[in-house]
Amino acid sequence: MRVAVVYWSATGNTEAMAEEVALGVRDAGAEVLLAEMSEVKADDIATYDRIILGAPAMGLEEVEEFEVRPFTDALVPSLDGKEVGLFGSCGWSRGEWLLKWAKELAAAGATFLHAPVRGVGYPDAEVLAECRELGVVMGTVYPET
Repeated sequence: MRVAVVYWSATGNTEAMAEEVALGVRDAGAEVLLAEMSEVKADDIATYDRIILGAPAMGLEEVEEFEVRPFTDALVPSLDGKEVGLFGSCGWSRGEWLLKWAKELAAAGATFLHAPVRGVGYPDAEVLAECRELGVVMGTVYPET
């Protein structure tokens, strides 16, 4: 099982979450790639078994427009049938940007094994535990039913 954890972080909060998600993937025994969006191409990430994306809220509950939006747009054509996870940090929001982002990816055919994880400010122990759980869920191989 190969899992890509790809993120964009403005202040380091989302990066801290990404690192914890990657640890969870490793805990589950999967191979993990941890990378910033600027370091990878969407076409290469699309080859992974599962993809976990992270980004902070920007503006009025929006996905960041200069790196995250282009990366997502390039990835969308490859998401039909792909299992995806989401996480991100914010300063004040209720997580609407994550829900909108999830709906967009689901409309492209992505499925979710875990609810998006939202942190406010620098992630506390509870948010980091949720990030680790997201990674474990995404890194686990489940029997076919």
